Amino acid sequence: MQKDIPNIEFNAKKPNNSGIEILTIEDLVARKDLAKDHHPEKAHQVAFNMIVYYTEGETKQLVDFVWHPVKKNTIIHISKGQINAFQFTKGLKGYILLFTDLYLQKQINTLPKNEIERLFNAHLFSPIIQVPEDSNVLSYFDLFYEEYTNSKEDYNQENTYKSLHSIIFSKLERLKQYQTFHLKQTDKLETFLQFKSLLEAHYKSSRNADFYADKLNITYKHLNTICKSTVGVTAKQFIDQFLVLEAKRLLVNSDIKSTELAYNLGFEEPTNFVKYFKKHTGFTPNSFKKEYI
Repeated sequence: MQKDIPNIEFNAKKPNNSGIEILTIEDLVARKDLAKDHHPEKAHQVAFNMIVYYTEGETKQLVDFVWHPVKKNTIIHISKGQINAFQFTKGLKGYILLFTDLYLQKQINTLPKNEIERLFNAHLFSPIIQVPEDSNVLSYFDLFYEEYTNSKEDYNQENTYKSLHSIIFSKLERLKQYQTFHLKQTDKLETFLQFKSLLEAHYKSSRNADFYADKLNITYKHLNTICKSTVGVTAKQFIDQFLVLEAKRLLVNSDIKSTELAYNLGFEEPTNFVKYFKKHTGFTPNSFKKEYI
């Protein structure tokens, strides 16, 4: 019996790959039963970034334990480390663009900073973009796929991929900024991102919002104001959301016992962690794990 959710590594079929791949949803559906390490309709953690563009059909897709409905012209973007699962229904068509963190880092200088934050910051934005009928985004996915699968054309392909990747990112950012609130107050955003970085580094030792406010040299009230204006919740609520998501990922992606996990997350008593987890999810750690494995 499988004990945990598989961690799926980037493994492009094309030789000499620099960290980017594109395939069709139809291809993935056709080979879903051939995969030795996992089934794409089962929950799995991805070790790469992924953009899924549904061009035909209706279904839903799991992203970090939430099922999101999708239809024609829906795009789902997933960051490294997130939990993903497909649900394949009849008539699904589209593209799956995968790329590593290293590839994204090499592209950073060609992409405006807010594009990275908006598309791949799971704590700031929904993973869904609905593409308008009159958009030309699909044509760039078509072109990318054509270039990637053309075995006769291999001259300077890496620069072609980089250019098309940048165009696709820019197109999606333009769509995203009209479908979410626009982050105009860059000072608040920068402080929030600093808070998030501190939380990623210290969440095992502190769940206290005052601790992070002190680290940022601001008041607890100011940190709350920043969090509410940026993500719509208080600093404490954001800390709880962050911690619960980390606990969920660890529970289903390792054979760690809930007692050990409690200590790792900074709880002095395992029973307190169980109560905390159930308060925020409705499940005990063990029942949550059984739900997804």
